[in-house]
Amino acid sequence: MFDVLQFLRWQDVVDILLVSYVIYRIFLLIRGTRAMQMLAGIIILIVSYFGARELELLTVFWLLRTLLSSIFLLIIIVFQRDIRRALTQVGKAPFHKGGQDDTIMHTIDILMMASEYLIKRKIGALFVLERETGLKDYIESGHRIDAQVTMELLVTIFHPTSPLHDGGLIIHEGRIQTAGCLLPLSKNPYISRRYGTRHRAAIGLSEETDAVVVVVSEETQEISLVQHGSISTVPDTAALKRHLEAIFIPRETQPQLWKNWFGK
Repeated sequence: MFDVLQFLRWQDVVDILLVSYVIYRIFLLIRGTRAMQMLAGIIILIVSYFGARELELLTVFWLLRTLLSSIFLLIIIVFQRDIRRALTQVGKAPFHKGGQDDTIMHTIDILMMASEYLIKRKIGALFVLERETGLKDYIESGHRIDAQVTMELLVTIFHPTSPLHDGGLIIHEGRIQTAGCLLPLSKNPYISRRYGTRHRAAIGLSEETDAVVVVVSEETQEISLVQHGSISTVPDTAALKRHLEAIFIPRETQPQLWKNWFGK
């Protein structure tokens, strides 16, 4: 052990820390997505490869060697969406900027009230909260609004009689950018059949970008939160508010969240 430490350079320590950080960020990126299951499958193939070599299973070893010879191309094909999403975030600053806390809190409060109103009246909605990845392509597919976020406007847009209700609404920095947007449908075959087109559109957008999507279902009167290709149902609007605050506001600026999560 002493001999190893004797020849360990400071560059080696930095090298190990950087690689460890990259691996950690990759796992955070794919956690809770289908990419995690695919990664587990690739690891099993690699372990099987070495096992077949040690046990001298020649045919199995040859098949696995042939398959793994193109492992990098396979990884690029399988994880293309995750790689694209990761590259769009390289070199970008976090979403939070100084002085925006009040705007973010106001937007979250309005979303909470609007979602509660829509649920009680069995009206569906799809709110997209833009983060670092630009949504220009999707903004251009809808109708430009550029208005302040208000409960009355959100409810009006998603009312069944509104011509803009059958699409996504994109919010950025406290303003409604556009409504009636066309969003990409997810091609994930593992999505539950209980989710309709609106939910699949939310998942599809979150697979392509780092946006956070809130979906209100008129059929089940449930609120779903979608991020990084993963969808989860929140029990009520209070829980929705806590989740959104945890995503968009740093811990040090929201001491009340610690009480909510860990108790008083």
